[in-house]
Amino acid sequence: MAHTTIKDFLKKKNVNITIRTYLIDAMGAMAFGLFASLLIGTIFGTLGEKTQVTLFNTIAEYCKSATGAALGVSIAHALHAPQLVLFSAATVGIAGNALGGPVGALISTIIATESGKLISKETRVDILVTPGVTIIFGVLIAQFVGPGVSAFMTAFGNLVKTATEMQPFFMGILVSALIGVALTLPISSAAICIMLSLDGLAGGAATAGCCAQMIGFAVLSFRENGVGGLLAQGLGTSMLQMGNIVKNPRTWIPPTLASMITGPIATCVFHMQNIPAGSGMGTCGLVGPIGVYTAMDGTPFMWLSILFVCFLLPAILTWIFGEILRKLNWIHPGDLKLDL
Repeated sequence: MAHTTIKDFLKKKNVNITIRTYLIDAMGAMAFGLFASLLIGTIFGTLGEKTQVTLFNTIAEYCKSATGAALGVSIAHALHAPQLVLFSAATVGIAGNALGGPVGALISTIIATESGKLISKETRVDILVTPGVTIIFGVLIAQFVGPGVSAFMTAFGNLVKTATEMQPFFMGILVSALIGVALTLPISSAAICIMLSLDGLAGGAATAGCCAQMIGFAVLSFRENGVGGLLAQGLGTSMLQMGNIVKNPRTWIPPTLASMITGPIATCVFHMQNIPAGSGMGTCGLVGPIGVYTAMDGTPFMWLSILFVCFLLPAILTWIFGEILRKLNWIHPGDLKLDL
């Protein structure tokens, strides 16, 4: 009976304790928070540096300083937080990001938001109790788990980066394929790369994988979706294809194979690098290429690496693999159609 009562109370408070809620919905929203603060700030910072326009640099500073708050609000919004909890999550996000980076912000905001939702509108002094509980829980969790999480993510990121420098060919394949797949899945490759501080050669490999998925699916599905689909996937997200991938998983083979080729080309041939904010974005809003420009400005082959790894090779390779799979009757007409 007690179990049923607790279950009913959680349902009433819209607290859904599932993997999808926390690792897909919350992380997906987290990517929007990153884009609206850190990522757009990086773009403005690059513009300010190259154009010497002071306003761009000023905007970049404000954007980057808002990262924690943007993360907190975006995650709380994804968890359907009531207003007082949503607004309080800004403070929690700042604390979580400061003490544990994006992962710290994710963990502390999830726990704070769910705690705030449980107490919301349960007392006559809701305007004090709800933000108080939300912020106290969030800051305590940030202090408790933040430093450890930050240390672990930094160490793991450094391991990936060091391994990529030592074995650029094999790690180029692995990083490119895995991060590319993460970009198409309903999770955030951008958040993963920022969490791991994935830059340098590893960042370049991640960029190659993300671009292979986005440009690859855009070209592969051109006959079904036309120019609209080309732009929606090439400059938006390949995640649009997830429904079709579920129906026919073989449609995922061409861009993934392309990523396994462009990854080592990026690391071994062009020595392509990126910054963490751009590594997991691919060609979405051209953030990936802009990140490559920021990381490699003034180095040889910068423009060639952007042209070939981000655009030409993904398009050509995916088209070739796609034609082979169509001949094998593994991909059928209409398999990649989007409702645009």
